[in-house]
Amino acid sequence: MRSSSRLVAVAAASLIAVTTSVAAAAQRLAVDLTGNWTFEVVTENGTGMSAVAMTQKGDSLAGTYTSGRMGTLPFKGLVKGQTFTFAASTSGGATFTFSGSIVDADHIKGDLDFGGQGGATFSGTRQK
Repeated sequence: MRSSSRLVAVAAASLIAVTTSVAAAAQRLAVDLTGNWTFEVVTENGTGMSAVAMTQKGDSLAGTYTSGRMGTLPFKGLVKGQTFTFAASTSGGATFTFSGSIVDADHIKGDLDFGGQGGATFSGTRQK
């Protein structure tokens, strides 16, 4: 009798762990990046703040990136699982590519490539 009680307890604990894990995975997958974000961009020359407006439709991402240094640039990109990428081009032809990961519903982070002319890291926080 003791071993069957133990078996039921182990089975129940396993079921709870699996259910919690599946729920957490579903929550991560359900993140939609649509909204207004504040990006903190860290370069070797210092840190700057930017405003990013994103619209996600399925796996497509579009919006605008606004900074004091570059002005407002439209961008397009993709979301794949917990990662995303988008690129914005300046009027001078330089393309800036953001590649990142979704930390949670209100936080993202990643790397920024300045069109082969250096790079930076960024972190983004959704504005409430």
